[in-house]
Amino acid sequence: MQLVNVLLPEIILAAVACLLLLLGTVNRASARRAAPLAAVATLALVVLVLAWRTAGGLTAGLPVTLSAFSEYVKLLTALLGIVLLLLAWPTNPTATGNDSLDYGSDCGEFFALALLSLCGVMLVAGADDMVLLFLGLELVSIPTYVMVSISRRAIVAQEAGVKYFFLGALSAALMLFGFSYLYGATGTIRLSQVAVVMYTSGGFGAWHLLAVVMLLAGLAFKIAAVPLHFYAGDVYEGAATPVTAFLAFVPKAAGFVAIIKVLSAVAAPAGTAWVMSQQVLALLWVMAALTMSVGNCLALLQRNIKRVLAYSSIAHSGYMLVGLAALGVNAPAAIQGVLFYLAAYGVMNVGAFGVLMLLPSRGGSGTAEEFDDIAGVGRHRPALGLAMAVSCFGLLGLPLTAGFLGKILLIKPALFSGQPAMVWLAVITVLNAAVSAGYYLKIVASLFLEADGQPREQQPVLPQALPWPIKAAVAASVAGTLLLGAVPIATQAVLNEALAGALATQPPVLQHLATQPVAEAR
Repeated sequence: MQLVNVLLPEIILAAVACLLLLLGTVNRASARRAAPLAAVATLALVVLVLAWRTAGGLTAGLPVTLSAFSEYVKLLTALLGIVLLLLAWPTNPTATGNDSLDYGSDCGEFFALALLSLCGVMLVAGADDMVLLFLGLELVSIPTYVMVSISRRAIVAQEAGVKYFFLGALSAALMLFGFSYLYGATGTIRLSQVAVVMYTSGGFGAWHLLAVVMLLAGLAFKIAAVPLHFYAGDVYEGAATPVTAFLAFVPKAAGFVAIIKVLSAVAAPAGTAWVMSQQVLALLWVMAALTMSVGNCLALLQRNIKRVLAYSSIAHSGYMLVGLAALGVNAPAAIQGVLFYLAAYGVMNVGAFGVLMLLPSRGGSGTAEEFDDIAGVGRHRPALGLAMAVSCFGLLGLPLTAGFLGKILLIKPALFSGQPAMVWLAVITVLNAAVSAGYYLKIVASLFLEADGQPREQQPVLPQALPWPIKAAVAASVAGTLLLGAVPIATQAVLNEALAGALATQPPVLQHLATQPVAEAR
């Protein structure tokens, strides 16, 4: 019963996903309309379960934990999952999708796959076992391969799904390689025992380093970080816009949570800092600098807005890697920054993609994707233009938005560390945020300026009635971006939860190491 209590949210999601797979065999519009209702109601139930129970730390004898860290990630996943599913709501008469999405008769299967992917994030958050952590990561990824492929009746979606699958298989192989060496070097699959074994038997060695490097390489795919970032542009452009929004948050959240858990497993606490290999910290530094720089530079060159947001997603992974690079300086503050930024990025990201879904393509089929599609639309639909502006300003990091506070929390541990390398990393982050203005402001400018030489009769025809689920998702995104950036009460509530999660990342079994001499990492 203890295991059932700990895994209750995951059990609920998996059970309803199985029912939705069965519902998908019923080829009726009424069944397809019932699928999103069941999925959103299930996530709402999970939110109530998470709000009702309390975190209790390590669960003795079980491969899972019930901590403030895992509960924060699960609650964030469920809340943002509801908003992401609203983007995929079937609004056409036959309930086979909406203007951006066409899953045909596979509506039940689509929402079942989405629930399974969200279930995977929750498994990753609670895993204290290498095998369970790997299975959780694959449960996040495998459904998304299918979601990309069935999201549009176009060859570009099939191509994107194949690319995503094969690179995902490569990342899985790298992770398995890393886990196998970590197990071989420590003799345990329990993450809570890895650091104890290492630092009581000589410290961080060459085999541990190889294991962590391979794990970081595999997880770089999940977060779209350099050097495994090449798929992002093609996959994000090829997938339907709601699936692109899903990919921009769910695998990224799972990847960062997994990286935090792996690093906490191979580190020992020393006050507020984590003692770990200097090579690992240097690797995180390089990955952070390259990821944000490459992402922003590539985004500046794009004409497709979904590709712009894809490469900006890479840049945001780089910003969050700055927080992880500061683990050797101030681990609680660094993890708090990453956890808060995950929430802020997820909220802001939904708004940008949601507005694109509400604007028609200038070509007459589908929704907006190119800059020409949105040119001048903000003049005719100021509410949509302002919603996109708020989302872009938040992603850019302007004051009074969630993105501004998130970036402050990410760079603060590095900036005040007193270490020249970390200070330089904070400076690089600020410079990259300034570079990102080049494409975020371009999106906003396109919305409120008429296209040059475009005849009035060729302007896109805007629908009179916009779908309520997508409008609700955009409204929630804009409200979240402003509340987290400008309202102290809302922001402090999320910060307190993130801080509690940051302080609970390392299990109690390691706390005795904080007061004992720790072998220097080699």
